[in-house]
Amino acid sequence: MSQANSRSLILTVAAIVLGGLLALAGSNNSWTIGGGADGGGFPGFALAVVVAFAVQWIAYIPAAIAQTDRYFDLTGSLTYISVTILLLASSPGLDPRSVILTALVVIWAARLGSFLFARNRRSGTDDRFDEIKTSKLRFLSVWTVQGLWVSLTAAAAWIAITSANDAPLGWTTWAGLAIWLFGFAIEVVADNQKRLFKADQANAGKFIQTGLWSVSRHPNYFGEIVLWIGVLIIAAPALQGWQWVALLSPVFVVVLLTRVSGIPLLEAKAERKWGDHPAYLAYKARTPRLIPRFGARSADPAPDARE
Repeated sequence: MSQANSRSLILTVAAIVLGGLLALAGSNNSWTIGGGADGGGFPGFALAVVVAFAVQWIAYIPAAIAQTDRYFDLTGSLTYISVTILLLASSPGLDPRSVILTALVVIWAARLGSFLFARNRRSGTDDRFDEIKTSKLRFLSVWTVQGLWVSLTAAAAWIAITSANDAPLGWTTWAGLAIWLFGFAIEVVADNQKRLFKADQANAGKFIQTGLWSVSRHPNYFGEIVLWIGVLIIAAPALQGWQWVALLSPVFVVVLLTRVSGIPLLEAKAERKWGDHPAYLAYKARTPRLIPRFGARSADPAPDARE
């Protein structure tokens, strides 16, 4: 077995083990499905994690045969939507918090999934997968990690929806909702600004430095981090004991986007394209990496800011 395949195997096993531990911790004080009058049954949150992984493995089969990544992001988004709705439908009682959390997750996933799928169709492929999809084991590891990715990201919402603790709505609900709306708006506007920028042939080879991209080099990621913090705040009153593993939800999003597959990859790609260009160096020097500097006066875009 090659070194790359060995790493992929280890990554696959690690993702499954971590998913199992997450399911075990988050299922504390969870309502269950099945079981008799004496109790028992399968915890709702554990079911969510199992289904999240199963969906990825099922989708992996045709993707591996065709060696295509076209439906990778779409599958992730559909997993968020289907599992969240499944949990709400399976809940023994429809409490308002669960309905709100379901709506927020579904709206976010539907918007982001459709955006990423449309972008993938325009570009034809995702260069992250060019080498990976030719190896079945390495490709499987990516799909398995997506199962863990979805489960960790949605953990706060899913644990609250499956919690047997019935907590009334309060100020945290409305504060969390306001934070979610702020983050969601930032992400949507930033994505749309970049989409329009790239659609303009006059910007071919250039990097975006206008709109929200003038106050942050990655405003869409900032918005995503903020909205998941909002979800956690809404979920918090329903959490007890080991269910506080839900704190991993926004923490995971922060680590993923700032240390693993988000900003580091895009920053490295930008360095390769524009790293020695004065306009890019000036933009990088004046613009925060993640947290926007609202109200700061930005320099006008350099007309020669191209590759």
